[in-house]
Amino acid sequence: MTLDSNFLKLCQEVFKAAYDATIDLVGTGSASSFIRMGADGTPTARIDQEAEDAIIEVLKADGRSMRILSEELGELFIGNSPEFTVVLDPLDGTYNASAGIPFYNVSIAFTSHDLSDLRFGYVSNLALKEEFYAEAGKGAYLNGNKIKPSPNSDLNNLCVSVYGYRHNVERTLKISSNVRRVRLFGSVALELCYVASGRLDAFVDVRKALRVTDVAAGQLILEEAGGRVTDGYGNTLRLPDNVTARVEMVASNGQVHKKLLSLLSRG
Repeated sequence: MTLDSNFLKLCQEVFKAAYDATIDLVGTGSASSFIRMGADGTPTARIDQEAEDAIIEVLKADGRSMRILSEELGELFIGNSPEFTVVLDPLDGTYNASAGIPFYNVSIAFTSHDLSDLRFGYVSNLALKEEFYAEAGKGAYLNGNKIKPSPNSDLNNLCVSVYGYRHNVERTLKISSNVRRVRLFGSVALELCYVASGRLDAFVDVRKALRVTDVAAGQLILEEAGGRVTDGYGNTLRLPDNVTARVEMVASNGQVHKKLLSLLSRG
């Protein structure tokens, strides 16, 4: 699969379509109204559906044959001979968008037919219009400027996003009690990009609740920035080829990865 700036342009068109479709719903009561159960097994809110419908129209208009994996509709084929797979989360951070909290995004990744072959990732905050993107082998960028993770290697100075409430609390307790700050923003894709750009030092989610649509684009962006991504035990993260399977993740600036895994093992 050959990638070029056309993928960034397509992502920007996707972003605009999602923005236009959702802007009037943000912060309103109707944004979170239940539409149906999504293909991933979670409820689809009105704002999710509006974003996805608008994005699918853009992808169809692109003219290329593709396979789409999306949080709400599941799997969709456009054309008869897909050139690539699109991993799409039309709106990551539904609660934030519904409540008017400015931290929610479009997340889109392009892969070959093997989802482990991540080639291009794009995550853009629909509220702040910050776009993070990366192409395999070419680094990661925020609004056109190259980014890299923090150099922080001291656990006592870390700012980490840690998801472990309700489930697996015992595994995350050691992290929460050994780092300086814990922040949870409610949008996994953006939080991974915050690690990539040095705003956070690490992201940890050991609930085994993450879907491929949550993490594909953010994973590539973080790795291209110079960070590290594994499962909760330090193994290579294998992305499932469907929207129902769940994974866990430890993502960091690379400097503190082993230390975080060690804390998790003591939970």
